[in-house]
Amino acid sequence: MTAPLPIPWPPAAERRKRWLIGVSGGLDSMALMHLLKEAGFRHVIVCHLDHGLRGRESAADVRFVKRAAEKLGFSVETAKTDLRKQMAESGESLETAGRNARHRLFASIALNKRCKRLFMAHHLDDQAETVLWNLMRGSHGCRGMQEVSEMEMGGIRMEVHRPLLGIRKADLRAWMEERKLKWREDTSNRVNDVTRNRIRNEALPLLAEIAKRDVSPLLARAARSDAALREVMEWALEKAAVLDPQGRLHLGVMRGLPEALRVHAIADFLKSNGVTDISGALLENCVAMLEPMSSASVNLPGGRRLRRRAGRFFIEDG
Repeated sequence: MTAPLPIPWPPAAERRKRWLIGVSGGLDSMALMHLLKEAGFRHVIVCHLDHGLRGRESAADVRFVKRAAEKLGFSVETAKTDLRKQMAESGESLETAGRNARHRLFASIALNKRCKRLFMAHHLDDQAETVLWNLMRGSHGCRGMQEVSEMEMGGIRMEVHRPLLGIRKADLRAWMEERKLKWREDTSNRVNDVTRNRIRNEALPLLAEIAKRDVSPLLARAARSDAALREVMEWALEKAAVLDPQGRLHLGVMRGLPEALRVHAIADFLKSNGVTDISGALLENCVAMLEPMSSASVNLPGGRRLRRRAGRFFIEDG
C-alpha cells in the first residue's frame, strides 16, 4: 500500500465547516475530493462547470461528477456556459475565458451558500508549469501559487486552499489506482493549442532532456524560495512604512530603499490595489517614476494609471 500523502490539511475545527471544491472530473480534482472525504471533511459543496466545448463528452463529465460526489455524501452545484461565445464577446483567450467563467461560478455559489472557502486541486506539476510560464512572461521573481491565499473571483474575495501543491501528479494517480477510484480524461489536455498544454507536453519534457533530470521539483522549490524571500521583503517594507495614512506610496521613503525593496514595494502596491498581470517591464517603468525628471504616470492593465503627484504614488482610473 502506498504511504499516506503528506497533505497540509486545515485543523480539525476548520474541517467541520462548510467548504467549496472545484471539480472537473479529472484525476487531480477527483483525487482531492476523495482525499477530503478521507480527511474527515463532511460539509463539502462540489462545484462543476460545463464549458460547452466538448458536447456529449462534457455532458458525461457532469453526470460522472454528480454521481461520484453524491456517493461521498457531498452536495453538488453545476452550471453550463458557452465559452466560445464569451471569447468572441470579450476577446479573451481560451485559458483566460475558462478561468474567469470558473471564478464567476465559484463566486456565485460562495454568495448563495455563504461560504468563501474554496479548495482547488493544483499539484506540484501545475506549480512547475506556473513558475515557468510566469518567468516566460517576465514576471517579478519565480512566482508560483500559494497553498493558502486570498483571490478576487467574480468580484468577491475568496480564501483559496491548494493542499496538493507539494504532491506529484504521478503520486495522485498511484493513490487513485490503488483504491480503484475512477476519473475522467479530458482529451483536450493532449492538444497543444493552448499555452499550458505546450508547457506541459513540450517545454517541460525538453528542459528535462537538456538538464538530464526532472525539472518540475526544481521549479517548485524556486517558488517556495521566492515566497520565503517575499515574506522578508514584506517585513522590511512594514518596518520602512512606505505607505502614508491614505494608503499611497511615499516617494521620500521609497527613494531611501534598496532597489530590490523598491521593486517589491511597487509590485505589492499594485497587487493590493487589484492590478493583475504585473510584468517585469511594467515594474521597471513604475520604478523609473521615482526619478524627478521622469514621466509622472504609467499605464496599467485594465485602463488604469499609476500617477506621481506631491511626493506620492497613487492609482487612478482611466
